[in-house]
Amino acid sequence: MRIAILDGYVDEPTCLGVPPYISPYPRYLAGAAWSIDRDADVRYITIDDLRRGNVTIQELNVFDIIAVIAGMAVPGRYLSTYPAHPKEIRKYLERVNRPVKMLCGPAGRFGFGVAGGVKPREVRDVFDFVVKGDGEIFLKEFLKSGDADPDATRGDYTEVREYAVRGAGIVKQHPNYPDYIIAEIETYRGCPRSITGGCSFCIEPLKGLPVFREVKDIVAEISSLYRHGIRHFRIGNQPCIFSYRAIDTGREEFPKPSPDEIEKLFRGIRNVAPDIKTLHVDNANPGVIARYPDECKRIAKIIIKYHTPGDVAAFGVESADPRVIKENNLKAYPEDVIKAVSIINEVGSKRGYNGLPEFLPGLNFVFGLKGESKETFVRDFDLLKEILDRGLLIRRINLRQVIPLPGTRMYEVGNRIIKKHMELFKRFKRMVREKIDREMLRRVVPEGTILRDVYTEIHIGKITFARQLGSYPILVGIPGKIVLGKFMDVRIIDHGYRSVTALPYPIKINSIPVETLKAVPGIGEKRALRIIMNRPIRNEDELFRILDDADVTRKFLEMGVSFS
Repeated sequence: MRIAILDGYVDEPTCLGVPPYISPYPRYLAGAAWSIDRDADVRYITIDDLRRGNVTIQELNVFDIIAVIAGMAVPGRYLSTYPAHPKEIRKYLERVNRPVKMLCGPAGRFGFGVAGGVKPREVRDVFDFVVKGDGEIFLKEFLKSGDADPDATRGDYTEVREYAVRGAGIVKQHPNYPDYIIAEIETYRGCPRSITGGCSFCIEPLKGLPVFREVKDIVAEISSLYRHGIRHFRIGNQPCIFSYRAIDTGREEFPKPSPDEIEKLFRGIRNVAPDIKTLHVDNANPGVIARYPDECKRIAKIIIKYHTPGDVAAFGVESADPRVIKENNLKAYPEDVIKAVSIINEVGSKRGYNGLPEFLPGLNFVFGLKGESKETFVRDFDLLKEILDRGLLIRRINLRQVIPLPGTRMYEVGNRIIKKHMELFKRFKRMVREKIDREMLRRVVPEGTILRDVYTEIHIGKITFARQLGSYPILVGIPGKIVLGKFMDVRIIDHGYRSVTALPYPIKINSIPVETLKAVPGIGEKRALRIIMNRPIRNEDELFRILDDADVTRKFLEMGVSFS
């Protein structure tokens, strides 16, 4: 049996699978296939393999089954790749005739999240099966009997326990393996607030009340991934990490957090993965943190005890307008958000070994919701300005327009409000970038900060763009074309709205490009050319002689210069 798993990448409210992330979907599918036939030839292929011609249509036609994972339920910004568009899916797969083709992930269940939520019927005729249930359940039954219910979902995590462990080995086929890959780890699905319907735009309440994975099952999966070479993890595939195995789940809209369960989870992870390089989280409900400050403060301390610095708790704020909050059943009012931001800052603002604060909030806003007016944008900005004026730190601010997906209450509203307020949204976004983002970034990573282990990812013009591995890494622009695919340390010299400019640390004066030398404060073009013409430079005395300016040379040396 030859099975291709074609990863078109996913971006959901609770799950990210765009590189460097790999979502649970391909791992569970591989595990399901190997649970039926441990000798099955399972191949992991990405949409980028097709885009770049690394895999051809003829090569796809040799498989017996192609399982496609795709779907973007929240709009995102990406650096060197992006999720598959439905037109791409059609372009590549309509000429693939031999294999049985199945569409899985959010695209199968909710439709392609582009331009207001395109329904799956746009590509339905390309596939033999559109799986609205769980792809791994469908695949296993199909392999066993040749037939299966595409709407079937798992009742609990009993079967996934085996698939997660067996399927971990598929990561070895990822193009970024082993260094630049983060495994997204699922802890539960469903939303505690589904008892009141949840947020109007969100797909998570459609999955029902939370069904939690056992601590030992999550730890076993991470142990398997760790044995297969993965060193970067995000416990991100859930709507609120603070609500994992929360008390009174199913009875309370905001159940009381259980710090003991979260301690068991993170301690267990560290026991099986002692040399972990990244351990981060993602989503957090500010309404929960505001209601249970003592428990959540303890949880934040537990996370910091076991994680790696630069961690982000992404708060679903959505709106600061009371009318929008009420009409869309959102989770927190502005005073709740301020309280939650303060709690995380109190525990997590200390700077860690990689140059970033240990644990900070991130804020997500959604526009185009019911009840939105001009006043909404004023209230949203006032909230951000108050956070800034209080001296609180925010790692990042996401400003998104809603994607009205089938099954959500926003689906009937559609894009009407987005279109009406498009110019307001653009002006608001520009104002936040200019008046909030840059100043906040200066506070989070001041000039002179040394960021450890940024990965050089892409060249755009004569600039190298790099990022650390982790939740919402800061985009680093390094002047000059630095070798790609390498980890390096950098020193920040300037700030943009959403990114920083940095120089290699230390500056290897005898090998760095001239464009990088020019960007060193005080050096400029003429001095950079003088350095290039006199390389190799053996020591500080030679550098003083070449630059012929003691003050400039001393400041250059203070930035960290290596003559090796």
